[in-house]
Amino acid sequence: MASSSGSPCAACKFLRRKCMPGCIFAPYFPPEEPQKFANVHKIFGASNVTKLLNELPPHQREDAVNSLAYEAEARVKDPVYGCVGAISVLQRQVQRLHKELEAANEELLRYACNVDVPIGMPPPPPPPPLPAALAYCTTDFAAARPRNGGAASLSPPPGLLDPWPDAGSFSGSCNPGDHPDHANQGDTDSSM
Repeated sequence: MASSSGSPCAACKFLRRKCMPGCIFAPYFPPEEPQKFANVHKIFGASNVTKLLNELPPHQREDAVNSLAYEAEARVKDPVYGCVGAISVLQRQVQRLHKELEAANEELLRYACNVDVPIGMPPPPPPPPLPAALAYCTTDFAAARPRNGGAASLSPPPGLLDPWPDAGSFSGSCNPGDHPDHANQGDTDSSM
């Protein structure tokens, strides 16, 4: 299938043949990109590419041609390793950057904690987070003043899944005995 300008696709032009309507190469090797087909042909061969494209469903052909073109270009640049060589270079670069990031994090931790941590040694662990219930118990209840003579309006911290007592019956401490539901836990029931 010749392009709209009437010139043959890059594959047919390279192979010096007439570009027929329905040419399998035309959609993927436009005349503006002759080097793309030249590389693919040099590495894989035109007949192998034709067989591959004929075996694939049409919606997968473009991805296959792009993969072949990428591998062919990599093989032309590095005949031994091809794209595997480029992947290896990138993996080494990622490893080096991870080491640099770890060193920068250690240095940042030394400045933040004002602690001398020898380079290469693991930094001291950070203090554990305060549990939600304990964080609530450290709330300044004196600051939560009752409005209009009623009870203080206190709400549980987000993420606290335990049942929560009424705000009106909460005395301001976190002792279970202070709550009316728990006040008689130590007492025995005389009716039994």
